[in-house]
Amino acid sequence: LPASAIRLDRENIAAIGELRRLAEIHSLYLQWNQIEKIENLDSFPNLRFLCLAGNRIQRVQNLQALPHLSVLDLSHNQIRVLNTEELPHRLQILDLTGNECTRQEGYRDQVVAALPHLLQLDSQPIPGNAAEEEEGGHSPSSEEEEEEDEELLPELRVPFTVDRDFLVDLRRELAGRARRRRSSALEEHRERLEELRERRALLL
Repeated sequence: LPASAIRLDRENIAAIGELRRLAEIHSLYLQWNQIEKIENLDSFPNLRFLCLAGNRIQRVQNLQALPHLSVLDLSHNQIRVLNTEELPHRLQILDLTGNECTRQEGYRDQVVAALPHLLQLDSQPIPGNAAEEEEGGHSPSSEEEEEEDEELLPELRVPFTVDRDFLVDLRRELAGRARRRRSSALEEHRERLEELRERRALLL
């Protein structure tokens, strides 16, 4: 994996312990472990991709320390009630499939209202999202935010929570803001993501 990613899936991890600050990490894979609580993620202040699918998490919490988080996979956990105030404001892709909270009355409307930048919820695109409205001539709030989006997009090429067709649309919507970097490392990254996607499909 690229130096900016950590993969610890299927390692029987029961808890996220306290770690030293790892500002260079952008992607963290912790799916299919035994994790019961979201905690100690402030060690990754620049995290943009977080996968906690297939754990034992009962509550969405302690994510506000991740202001740059754009992709969050909490599918197939044990979340019964969702507090949308606990979700990072900049999320663009969120997956909560397989949780009881998705059956809450008005669940989808509440999530969409709470996350103005959301492009996809539970593998379904969000019509009329902020990215579509700004596509024609938006001006980013800062140079730094635009650079962060450019760096994020390559890591979203084939995440196992997102279908390929949607990513084509996403790249079109954010056209001109993405560039490839570290091509050889990213190629391996994409292959591993595809492998994870296939394994997850088999398990489900």
